Amino acid sequence: MYIRQISIFLENRPGQLSQICRDLAAADINIATLSLADTSEFGIVRMIVDDHEKAKAELERKGHAVNVTQVVAVCVPDRPGGMAGVMECLDRAGVNIEYSYAFAFHSGEKAVLVFRFGDNAKALEALRAAGYVTLDEKQVAEAGR
Repeated sequence: MYIRQISIFLENRPGQLSQICRDLAAADINIATLSLADTSEFGIVRMIVDDHEKAKAELERKGHAVNVTQVVAVCVPDRPGGMAGVMECLDRAGVNIEYSYAFAFHSGEKAVLVFRFGDNAKALEALRAAGYVTLDEKQVAEAGR
């Protein structure tokens, strides 16, 4: 099961991320989780929102370059080693991880790992065979609340 993530390309200057957050809030779009990576000249904000189509349209209307990507969200126990088991599963399957970020919900209970893989189908097959639960967009949005 894939979910859609939006990626926004920003100039690396003060106020850019806060403006995106204000724009999405004004459009009544909830951000479940986000990751920010930067270079000296630009940043890439990756986020899971409760309505990626509406978010993409709103941000493009505001002049931002936005891309939609398929990612995989995996639910794991929020405890030491929770992520290690997933990594071992993916290593055994020979799956390449392009990037990942995570968030916890119900602290001490569950965490969600978001991955972009070189081969999403191969990763999903390995995760499911190992008994891991992948989440859909609605489940990720609910977990982020």
